[in-house]
Amino acid sequence: MMALLGLLVLSLFHVSLVGSHTSSQHASSPPQPAGEQSPEGSDNLSFPWSRLRLPRYIIPLHYDLHLHPNLTSLSFTGSVQIQIDVQNNTNWVVLHSKGLKISKATILDKNLSHLSDKVLPVLHHPSHEQIGIFSPRVLSSGRKYFLCIEFGAELAEGFYGFYKSTYRTSTGETRTLASTHFEPTSARMAFPCFDEPSFKANFTVRIKRNPEFISLSNMPIVKTVEVGDGLLEDQFDVSVKMSTYLVAFVVCDFKSVTATTSSGVQVSIYASPEKWQQTSYALEVAVKMLDFYDEYFNIHYPLPKQDLIAIPDFESGAMENWGLTTYRETSLLYDPLTSSISDKLWITMVIGHELAHQWFGNLVTMEWWNDIWLNEGFARYMEYISVEATYPDLKVEEYLLHTCFAAVGSDSLNSSRPISSPAENPTQITQMFDTASYDKGACVLHMLRHFLTDDVFQRGIVRYLRKYSYKNALNQDLWDSLANTCSEEDFISGKHCYSSSQASKNAYLFAGEHLDLTAMMNTWILQKGVPLVTVTRKGPHLLLRQDRFLRTVLPSDPLWSSLQKGFLWHIPLTYKTDASNTIHRHLMTTQTDSIHIGEEVSWVKVNTDMTGYYVVHYEDGGWDKMTKLLRQNHTALSYKDRTQLIHNAFQLVTAGHLSLDKGLDLIGYLQLETHNVPLLQGLGSLQAFYHMIEKRNEIDVTRKLRMHILRFFRAVIDQQTWSDGGSVSERRLRSELLSLACHLDDPPCLERARQSFKHWLQSKGTLNLPTDVAEAVFSVGAQEDRGWASLLHTYNISSSAAQKSKILFALTCSRDTNKLHRLLELGLEGKVIRSQDLSSLIFMVARNPQGHRLAWNFVKKNWDTLVQRFQLGSFCISSIIIGTTGHFSSPEELAEVQLFFESIKEQASQLRATQVALDNVQKNVRWFQRNLETLRNWLNQQM
Repeated sequence: MMALLGLLVLSLFHVSLVGSHTSSQHASSPPQPAGEQSPEGSDNLSFPWSRLRLPRYIIPLHYDLHLHPNLTSLSFTGSVQIQIDVQNNTNWVVLHSKGLKISKATILDKNLSHLSDKVLPVLHHPSHEQIGIFSPRVLSSGRKYFLCIEFGAELAEGFYGFYKSTYRTSTGETRTLASTHFEPTSARMAFPCFDEPSFKANFTVRIKRNPEFISLSNMPIVKTVEVGDGLLEDQFDVSVKMSTYLVAFVVCDFKSVTATTSSGVQVSIYASPEKWQQTSYALEVAVKMLDFYDEYFNIHYPLPKQDLIAIPDFESGAMENWGLTTYRETSLLYDPLTSSISDKLWITMVIGHELAHQWFGNLVTMEWWNDIWLNEGFARYMEYISVEATYPDLKVEEYLLHTCFAAVGSDSLNSSRPISSPAENPTQITQMFDTASYDKGACVLHMLRHFLTDDVFQRGIVRYLRKYSYKNALNQDLWDSLANTCSEEDFISGKHCYSSSQASKNAYLFAGEHLDLTAMMNTWILQKGVPLVTVTRKGPHLLLRQDRFLRTVLPSDPLWSSLQKGFLWHIPLTYKTDASNTIHRHLMTTQTDSIHIGEEVSWVKVNTDMTGYYVVHYEDGGWDKMTKLLRQNHTALSYKDRTQLIHNAFQLVTAGHLSLDKGLDLIGYLQLETHNVPLLQGLGSLQAFYHMIEKRNEIDVTRKLRMHILRFFRAVIDQQTWSDGGSVSERRLRSELLSLACHLDDPPCLERARQSFKHWLQSKGTLNLPTDVAEAVFSVGAQEDRGWASLLHTYNISSSAAQKSKILFALTCSRDTNKLHRLLELGLEGKVIRSQDLSSLIFMVARNPQGHRLAWNFVKKNWDTLVQRFQLGSFCISSIIIGTTGHFSSPEELAEVQLFFESIKEQASQLRATQVALDNVQKNVRWFQRNLETLRNWLNQQM
């Protein structure tokens, strides 16, 4: 999918006894009861289970699921027959259910005979989202039974469970569809189930529908039958063994395009009828990706079909349901007239991510949500491997650095978490879908792949996938597969490992040392934070020291030593020198270390191409050497090395290890730079300062920084054409550079943008602007009343999700606070601006100097509504909290944020995002205290 605290408090248990009461027969004792006894008249049954996780002694084997969604009444009814394997004598079956009205529950034996002639009592435990079904007759260990439940519910509002979505046709008609999103814990909202990833089972789905709709599920339709009342029932083939969160079904009136992979898998892209023409690029990508993964993993995609569908209302980027992947429209639909090169790359990467999940996550699933990184870190990393192989012209490798920079950004705050972290309740579990699982997970895998070599890495993950197919896995299983270790059973069968490796269990030769892969990887997976490697030159030796890198605490701070205590990583160091082109390797497993490099070496660059997940600080004049090297001969270093130096330097400035003027001096060489990635990195660093400073009452510094950026990048700005020509990185640079130049009120940029916008207005929105510059043109046009109103009108009627996202950004660039307030209200209303876009709308308004207080006050005022609309632990709530506070930088703003979090203490205490937000504001406050005068003086010297 394309974000950790205390157990849920036990509430009083609500007991519903369906049908006539059963007399309580004495049988084997249920597990220790939890909570209070039920009221009189319900035979004093109390809920039999007190834990959040389900008991392990009842295993689901097969679900036979019948559903009838009614898109007029916006409700659904259903029944499920679950074949269960009982492994302990018990009278109780405990499983998950949330928001479902259970009308009947029965248990049948293997011959389909009723165990009781009465309807069974169903007890509810709402705070644990569980139900307990009581059988008067003991369910015997070693036997199989059928649990039959009838249920119904409203189609959910929001984005989880079985929920309703709508779209509007070009004639203004609103049409409804029903779709699912279950990950991580929402299958229980659609049908009663054992909703934990390790309870894998087979699923047979049947869906009743009106003839004007189609239905889709994980598997192909076997047959469709008429069932009376003018209804049809689609009967789907039985699924492979899978977790409940991967089950999916959609009822809609969409159209599709179809093609076949080289191995015969049928691939279809579905979209609303008027957006059907925007599906051809996704179809091409999906076919190529499935073929690539088939070969790379050396395991055939196991289903006969793969559907990809664009859902109009969708909270995340996409979801990897096996055989029926669901997407936000911007993640699947490509319109050549309005989609930019960045949109194209995004769609390619998202499809690469979701199809990687068909193996990593679906075929092999993590045992529990604490290790969701085994799904998401791998899928994020495979985006880069797959796109590089299938679409090399997109230059996706240029983006991997930024994934790792994002990981370092959050991991260098004290509020970060280990990649593998405890998560028990749904709010904690939902928060696991964050930067640590996705971005840090991918970067650690990137480091491991370079460390082990591509071939060893690939063979290891193929072993892992083969060994744990249709099963669940732990971190240790991955390390064992990569290090080629064998259990005695594997060794004898020879299936998944090689006998030659058995003697040197888990041992690799690396720079003359033997490696314990588990010990090494535990330092990256089980402890939080990112290492700072400090490098000092002493004659022929390079002295090394590792610390935990923190951007919120200085070494002089009293807290420093306690925050450093116990942190140690096994770091696979790489470095290059001017003496040769060799990439040298060294495994650093101690706090301090030294390497002999020789007297003749002039410079050393550590962490070659940033394949390692660590920040490097060059002490004792080391940064001056790097600055000199970049100015005299910057191509002696790769573009990745140059980009990493710029990133690390400004991270160290924020952390107080390097003065700001040293960082600014380092990027002075950029006027010589011809590669767009380091150019964008340097530009981004200055842009970050500017966006923070323009929100402060520092008019003189803001003006001088604006003038400096425009003057410094003048030549490269003037080289840009207002077109869609050039390579991918040239087009990306054009978009970024012209958007920034216009934001900085650069007269030539504004003049050109106004001219283009005037032509667009005269065409009544029918003129298609060059996609790379459309956002810049719209943002300038939105400053005038007529332009803003025209853009809002076009937003309302556009059939291109890509165009709508560009227009929405432009609308949020208005300097009129009344217009910004109107946008926020439209987002809250959810009609013109969909609820799925509300969190990004709030974030965009908060980026605007005229909007950042407005957005924050909006969040405080509407907090309860926002939490109701998006789940508390969701990525949307996290991004709203972090996004609206991200540019606060004064002690007064810090106190205000603390005060608000105190007022929502019960919710704030469950969220890591609140601590991240506070860390960010504290970091910003310190940055201003340390660097504002330095920046002022440095800018004065440049004038």
